Amino acid sequence: MTSTSSKKAFKSGFVAIIGRPNVGKSTLMNQVIGQKIAIMSDKPQTTRNKIHGVYTTNDSQIVFLDTPGIHKPQSKLGDYMMKTAESSLSEVDAVLFLIDVVEGLGGGDRFIIENLKRIKTPVILVMNKIDQVQPEQLLPVITAYKDLYDFAEIVPISAIKGNNVNTLLEQVTKYLPEGPQYYPADQVTDHPEQFVCAELIREKILHLTREEIPHSIAVAIEDMKVEANGLVHINAVIYVERDSQKGIIIGKKGALLKEVGQKARQDIEALLGSKTFLELWVKVKKDWRNQERVLRDLGFRNE
Repeated sequence: MTSTSSKKAFKSGFVAIIGRPNVGKSTLMNQVIGQKIAIMSDKPQTTRNKIHGVYTTNDSQIVFLDTPGIHKPQSKLGDYMMKTAESSLSEVDAVLFLIDVVEGLGGGDRFIIENLKRIKTPVILVMNKIDQVQPEQLLPVITAYKDLYDFAEIVPISAIKGNNVNTLLEQVTKYLPEGPQYYPADQVTDHPEQFVCAELIREKILHLTREEIPHSIAVAIEDMKVEANGLVHINAVIYVERDSQKGIIIGKKGALLKEVGQKARQDIEALLGSKTFLELWVKVKKDWRNQERVLRDLGFRNE
């Protein structure tokens, strides 16, 4: 008869995903979780809040923090994003330092490594985008990073294709303490649905607009309710900083705003599992990224 004391202990903990902007942090988060909770874009600095993603197995639970990319802040919003990213390092059981193997070691990576030297948390070097290089190209990249920091583990992956992501999760679990299951097994994020819906709308705008728009927009869900017939009615406001940007977001005869709405609604319906009526409005809040009160109203808070 097997003793109950031999049962494998449950492990749980918090893991930060850090890295330069646009190295694939949100892509990795979504790949692990199995659905979109963090927005993806080819424009840098798209993540503004710590996104909590929850990955649960029979014997472990990992709560991921997908932090804003570490960069030199140029506004109060940028300063908030930097403080959010750096504060994550002291709150977690392990850190995933995500790099782009195609671009290799850069000044931004050196800046992050200097910050890592101030913490005692185990750091796993995650070499992303291996699907875009030949295997023999990895060794010089590994050597360059190993010369600068003593990483707990080095794991090459492709976040977008899922290559080696299961191996990464196994390595992460090694560094988790024994602990409780913080969230139900079927819960994948601790953010309310309104937050994720707003992020999905913002993602579509990033995909469809020109370079001057991305960091000038914010999206707020003003109202979200379920009608008697099960239809979800969402009222969302897109904030921009200038009147000219409002015209760009709306587009000729409202075409761009309509396309944003159609694409966002598809993702939102997949998230909620319900038919959705999405109403979008565009409003100007001049210089909102440098107004602390407006930032607080939009959910940006220094912790």
